[in-house]
Amino acid sequence: MSDLPLAWTLVVLTTFVSAVPISDVEDALQVALTIPDKETGVKVSQWTVNMNVNPEELGNYLEGDIMIAKGLKGYDAKDESLRWSNGVIPYVIMDDDQLNLIHEAIKEYEKYTCIQLKPRTDEKDYVKFVSYNTGCWSYIGKIGGEQSINLQTPGCVTKKGTVIHEIMHAAGFWHEHTRNDRDDYVTINWDNIEESSTGNFAKLSPNIVQDYDISYDYGSVMHYSAYAFAKNPIIRTIIPKVSDNYFL
Repeated sequence: MSDLPLAWTLVVLTTFVSAVPISDVEDALQVALTIPDKETGVKVSQWTVNMNVNPEELGNYLEGDIMIAKGLKGYDAKDESLRWSNGVIPYVIMDDDQLNLIHEAIKEYEKYTCIQLKPRTDEKDYVKFVSYNTGCWSYIGKIGGEQSINLQTPGCVTKKGTVIHEIMHAAGFWHEHTRNDRDDYVTINWDNIEESSTGNFAKLSPNIVQDYDISYDYGSVMHYSAYAFAKNPIIRTIIPKVSDNYFL
C-alpha cells in the first residue's frame, strides 16, 4: 500500500462485500477474534516505517485488521441496514494526537468518493476513532450503534493511507487481494506465508461480491503489501503478474 501521494481513486479501490465470505474465510468468521488483542498491540508498537509491511498487516485479527462483531455470522451488503444512510458516516475522535492525520485522511477520502464523514451530533450509528494499544483495526460496514476504528499511536497514525484503509473497512470494503479474480493479476507465494495466516489470502466468491466491473487495482489502498505475513521477510508473498512498477 502506497502512502503520499496516494496514487489511487477511491471509487475503484476494492471489492465491496455483498454476502458471507466462502470456504476458509467463512470458517475464519466463526473463529476470528471478536475482542481487541494486546499481542497485536505489541507488534504494532515495534513497527517502523523502514519495514516492508504495513502496520495494519501485523494483527491477529481476520486478514490482519478486520474485527468481527460478536454474534455476526456473515455480511450481506444487499441488506440496507449494513450500509451508512445517505452515504454519510458520523464520527467522533477520542485522541487529540490523532486529530490532524485523521482530518487529513477524511479530506482525502471525501475528495475521491461520494461518501462523507461528518462529526457526530446525536446519530445512533457512528464511528468512534480510538487509540488503544491493540493495533490497527475496523469492522466491515455499519454494524449498528457505536463502532470503533482503532488506530494505535503512533504506528497506525504514521501513514495517511493506514487511516484511509480502516475507514474503507468501516464503509464496507474488503482487501483488494481477496477478489475472486486476483489470480489473474498476482501469484500468491503460499510456501512463504505463515501457516497461521494462510486464511488471510482466501478469495471471495464472485456470487457474493460486487466489484462493479472495476479492474483489479495494484495501487489500491486496500491491497496487501508484497511481503504481508511472510515467513521470510525478504521474500514476497504476493507477486504481480505484470511489471513491478505497479506494485511494491
